[in-house]
Amino acid sequence: MEDGRRPQVAIIGWACTTLCLVSSTAAFSHGASLSACTDMMPRHLRAQLHSPNNYVTVHTNMSFYFPGDKVPVTVRSTRDFMGFLLQARKVSNDEIAGMFIFIPPGSKLMTCFEDGDTVTHTDKSLKRNLSFVWKAPDQPIGDIKFFISVVQSYFVYWAKIESATVAQRGQN
Repeated sequence: MEDGRRPQVAIIGWACTTLCLVSSTAAFSHGASLSACTDMMPRHLRAQLHSPNNYVTVHTNMSFYFPGDKVPVTVRSTRDFMGFLLQARKVSNDEIAGMFIFIPPGSKLMTCFEDGDTVTHTDKSLKRNLSFVWKAPDQPIGDIKFFISVVQSYFVYWAKIESATVAQRGQN
């Protein structure tokens, strides 16, 4: 009798494993999870961090900003990628700062610590060049950098690719 049960156990085990993999893949196809807010690392089962990154850049045409300013942010890639997570962070303490007020199609705002402080993808469509607008808080926060983590495929990603420093100037 035990021999007759082994195929059933194997099939049930295979079905459970398949369902778990499908459900975790589906969850990330609609954007990063809140668990990625702090370290910006994807939570895919077998994803591997690749370095160096020679494909993706994140930059702005502004070298400084004033509190309350709107700062354009551009992400460019020489290779297609599926997923991303974008944040602005204070240089002084690495805290997420400000909010995004313009995001491209195929993306959505997330709330890691404050409304709209993070942007992620909404689908697995291939992406290369993306444009955003970030709004600085009205109160001074100091110099900032933009960071993006990019998922090229379920197995390949680059984490916390950073922009040049954007210096804060003046007060309101």
